[in-house]
Amino acid sequence: MFLVSAFTSTAGVSGAFILLPFQLSVLGYTAPGVSATNFVYNIVSIPLGAFRYMRGKRLSYILLFLLTFGTVPGVFLGYCIRILYLPNPQNFKIFVGFVLAYLGIRTLQSAIKELSGKLPDIIPTGSSLKVEQEKLGLFQGKIFFQGKVHNFSPMAVFVPALATGIIGGAYGIGGGAIMVPYCISVLELPVYIVAGAALISTWIASVISALFYAFGPLSQRVPASPDWLLGALFGIGGAGGIYAGSILQKFMPPKVIKLILGLAVVSISAKYLWLLK
Repeated sequence: MFLVSAFTSTAGVSGAFILLPFQLSVLGYTAPGVSATNFVYNIVSIPLGAFRYMRGKRLSYILLFLLTFGTVPGVFLGYCIRILYLPNPQNFKIFVGFVLAYLGIRTLQSAIKELSGKLPDIIPTGSSLKVEQEKLGLFQGKIFFQGKVHNFSPMAVFVPALATGIIGGAYGIGGGAIMVPYCISVLELPVYIVAGAALISTWIASVISALFYAFGPLSQRVPASPDWLLGALFGIGGAGGIYAGSILQKFMPPKVIKLILGLAVVSISAKYLWLLK
């Protein structure tokens, strides 16, 4: 998980969305507890790298607020969906395939735009990556970064975060891995200010989700409690990777990150959607 998270965390993704297919296919771990184990991975792996983003001021607190308060309410609904409607391993693999297909396509679309020159490189070499100033209004948010003002609608972040919180709560990724491609490709926000906010909001959602799976009212229907030891072991490797990724981010072009990440995600989704045949 060190190598996976070192790469994916440069875009603000912990790597949990790749860990879940590994557990399903390689380890044969198909019970609902596999989603909860992914949350344990996030809980252990994210804090060290997130601290580096905060210390380096590569963090938008506006995005963190909107992502967190959008995602957290949805994770309980995601938990209910996973327990009540997706306990069957084959059905869940198909669900995973659709989620990964969305992630991969959105990421590839953004990468292709940048490679074709429709979107310029976000950061000139040697530039500062600090968020300079932020303002949040009822109808508009502003982030000052690299001498530019990035405007967006707060509801355009909150509402999709609520929806992806539901998906992430069922999938085991906290929702952040879905919101990162959205913020980068649809809202056209720089990956450098999205990454830290996405990682921290994912960590908060993961703590709440793990508690739901371990002690929630529906968890007695099927074995849904996480494998704490397995999740922690994966998380130790992920922690080093995410910390390394927070350093590597300064030196990796966003278009390269998104292109390779998108191809990897699409290939994994194709494997699971093959079950529809």
